[in-house]
Amino acid sequence: ALNFFDANVSIPYKEEVISHIDVLSEGAKIIGSVNTIVCNGDILKGYNTIAIGFMDALTDAGYDVEGKSALVLGTGGAARAIVFILNWLRTSSVFVSGRNPQKTGNIVDCFGGKAIPLYDLENKSLAINIVVNATSVSSPDESPEMASLFERFKIEDCDLVLDLNYGRSKNFWRDLARRNRAQFMDGLSTLAYQSRRTLALWT
Repeated sequence: ALNFFDANVSIPYKEEVISHIDVLSEGAKIIGSVNTIVCNGDILKGYNTIAIGFMDALTDAGYDVEGKSALVLGTGGAARAIVFILNWLRTSSVFVSGRNPQKTGNIVDCFGGKAIPLYDLENKSLAINIVVNATSVSSPDESPEMASLFERFKIEDCDLVLDLNYGRSKNFWRDLARRNRAQFMDGLSTLAYQSRRTLALWT
């Protein structure tokens, strides 16, 4: 109706949009999340470029997740893509944590790993190599409760904290990385790599 050839899909519609898509790529079908739509005549095809973009960003940073443990925060379409690709890249263990126990359990049922209720994290000390924030929250202003929780969060052996958001002047994920002397990456490189894949599909 708007005469668009193609489109991107962002929070919070990556899962909801699937019911409006005619055909899904194999990756989008497995992940259950779409961030790229290609229009071929009257046919809309949905793709997920987040997983491969995340993998490309890790490769560019020289970080290999094989055999390492990971914690993914979030239960939306981005989290689904990240948990899928981490398991595909042979991460030794993946913990998934979010506010919604049903959605967290669904991700674990689909891709493997272990679900941890979000507010149980402050009572645990986990040996985690990589922490990935796939929620929309990074700044204390966006969620004082989350910021407070992760100020008290204890992790061991962490060498990378990756926040899929970017552009926050105050970022409690960056603070978490500093406290644990870990590398910090924001989501700009993941966005660039997934956008490159999207542009290739469009053109």
